Amino acid sequence: MELLFLEKRKSMFRGSFFIVSLFLLYLTSCRMDKKEETQTWRTKKLALENQVHNQLLEIEKEQGWVLLFDGETLNGWHLYNNPDSTQYSAWTVQEGTLFCDATDETKVFGDLVTDMEYENYELEFEWQMALRGNGGVFINVQESPEYTATYQTGPEYQLLEPAHMDTKTPMKRPGCLWGVSPQLNTVEAKAFGQWNTTKIVQQDGKIEFYLNGKLTAKEDLTSLEWKDKISNSGFKDALGFGKATRGKIALQNWYFESWFRNMKIREL
Repeated sequence: MELLFLEKRKSMFRGSFFIVSLFLLYLTSCRMDKKEETQTWRTKKLALENQVHNQLLEIEKEQGWVLLFDGETLNGWHLYNNPDSTQYSAWTVQEGTLFCDATDETKVFGDLVTDMEYENYELEFEWQMALRGNGGVFINVQESPEYTATYQTGPEYQLLEPAHMDTKTPMKRPGCLWGVSPQLNTVEAKAFGQWNTTKIVQQDGKIEFYLNGKLTAKEDLTSLEWKDKISNSGFKDALGFGKATRGKIALQNWYFESWFRNMKIREL
């Protein structure tokens, strides 16, 4: 009887020990998972904190890339047809971004254009718009007293925050050639607070627009097809629109805050 009692005690002890061991193993596993998650989070956080903007890698310099925005000044840019007022305009540098403070009515209104003209080139940059924001980037802009606005001569790459109502209009969707041709491939812009990537390529009058890695527009500005599209668009009476294959690049101030960074260009 006593022997049987001892055997039961041993069996109960073994069972308890097994349960405790499993529990300790579970706790250790949870701690390891939590540690790995914490390390992963810290790694991503450090990567984001230490990410460098508005700088070129050595290989990019060798490939001919140059910065259009240095992250600190407005050097290389001025207010369209009003260069002396650039410092009083809505355009400024904010935390390493080229920022348009479009809601400040005390600022001089106007689009920002490059000092230089470009013809055959590849342009890349990142951008974001304020909530329900609308803006644009113009190419081949002709700066002259003859034209009072950049859009009178320069075709526009549409910038649009997804909550804006124009997102539902084919000729006004982000990345399209505004008012002339809809997106070639459907792609959505990222919401306010997230960065979009844009690439614009022009060579011998042929242009390509990309949004977040997808081709959104492709036109030949020297073709009869292009002329037909203009004559059937809202630009049919704009005599200087879309004719040039060389000009300045312009950022639009269209009453919405906008941010730009990592703007680089190389001539082809």
